[in-house]
Parts: sequence; structure tokens; C-alpha cells
Amino acid sequence: MNINIDGYNINYCVTGEGEETAVILQGWGTNLHVYDSVASAINGKMRVIQFDLPGFGESDEPREAWNVDAFTDFFCKFMEALGIKKAALIGHSYGGRMIIKLASRESIPFEITNIVLIDSAGVLPVRTFRQKVKIRRYKTLKKIFDIKVVYALFPELVDDWRSRQGSEDYKNASPVMRSCLVMAVNEDLTELLPKIKQDTLLIWGDKDTATPIRDAKIMEEKIPNNGLCILEGCGHFSFLEKPAQFREIMRAYFSIGAAE
Repeated sequence: MNINIDGYNINYCVTGEGEETAVILQGWGTNLHVYDSVASAINGKMRVIQFDLPGFGESDEPREAWNVDAFTDFFCKFMEALGIKKAALIGHSYGGRMIIKLASRESIPFEITNIVLIDSAGVLPVRTFRQKVKIRRYKTLKKIFDIKVVYALFPELVDDWRSRQGSEDYKNASPVMRSCLVMAVNEDLTELLPKIKQDTLLIWGDKDTATPIRDAKIMEEKIPNNGLCILEGCGHFSFLEKPAQFREIMRAYFSIGAAE
């Protein structure tokens, strides 16, 4: 299905029925169907909404670079457009970053009943000395290679260097979405965590290298009402690596019995 919000065509789907609603906020660079198994774990009891953020999946890309707050503002408009007044929010990676923003705001146009954060982003990584040196070197070379004369003299060298920089998410993104990603990863949301008042479930892969288990421990310490479930041997997409165990955790958290 599609809905138009502020001139953007947004792709979404709804599964399940029930008085309660859950909305899944996706990780960076994914599409809504990556989270079909997350939805199927609970849509026997609840109505579950999956959607593609602007610039993700089949939704239109932002016309300019958005920071996390801009994506969060847009999500509020999405909820209003669908007439959702109350919902549980489930966020993976970047989606978790958005939920932290939402839950820490003084006022939003809907009620968050409870939260599930899956390998969530939001905590700024601790950089080693070697990483700091690498970043300084990158910034220095970028300034040099951005000079038009330098590019005119050595176009192949500059293009080759640029093609090898950044994460896979960064390399695969459009220029606008790259700017969005840079703004996101450089923002630390740790100070917002104590403002989350909703009951929160943290689900994490202990082998996650994108948002390491250290981040989960910080969230466990800072968020007032939470519980942490660790999926051993799993990485950043823990819900896909151990789907049966993930399903059991979700169904227990949302009080869904074996017969449902």
C-alpha cells in the first residue's frame, strides 16, 4: 500500500488484527519486508504496521538531507495520517535511534505504550587512538581531493580513493542519504536514555559489530524500566539469525500464548 504525506509516496503494509497496534521502524538501508518475521511473531494478537522511511525501500527519497529529528517529525505525520493514537514501537538499528528521540520528547501526537529496541543505534562509539588517526587522515585527504584543480589533475586517483571510503551503508547510499547517515552516526543519544519512561525490551546479538553489546549495556544502565535479552552468536540482524528464539522472546513480552 501507499500513502502520500507532504508530497512523499510512502510504502507500508498492515498485518494482523486486534485492539493493540505495533509499528516497526526499520534499520538503515533496509526495506520493510526484512521485518516480516518480526511482524509475524506478534500479528496473531496485534495489528502490526511496517513501512519504508523516506529514502528506504520503495518510499520516495527526501528532497534534502534530514537529520534524525526530521525523520522523527515525519514519522509523527505518518502516525497521524493513519489515525494511530496509541502503539508499541519496535525499532531495529536506525529505527531504535528514532524511538529514543520520540520517547524522550515532552510531547508527541500519539502514545507510546511500550518499546522494543533490537540492536539499536544511538550510542556514540568509543574510538581508539588508531581510529582517531584514521579519521584525521581521512578529513585531511578529503579537503585536498575536494579541490577542483587536484581532481582535474588526478581524477582516477581521487575517484578510486572515494570509492573505498565509508561503510557499505554509506557507499550504497545516494548523496542525500549519505548526508543523512553522517548526521545520524555523529549524534550521541546517551543523555536522552534516562528520559524514556516506557517499559523497554532490549534484544541484542552479542557478536554485533555495528552496535556492539557495550551499547546494550549502556542502555540497560540508563533506561529506567528495561530488560535485556542477549542472543548468543548473533550479529546486527539478531532477529534473522535466531528467528525461533527471537519469536519466543517477542511472544513472551507481548503476552501471546502458544495457542494464539
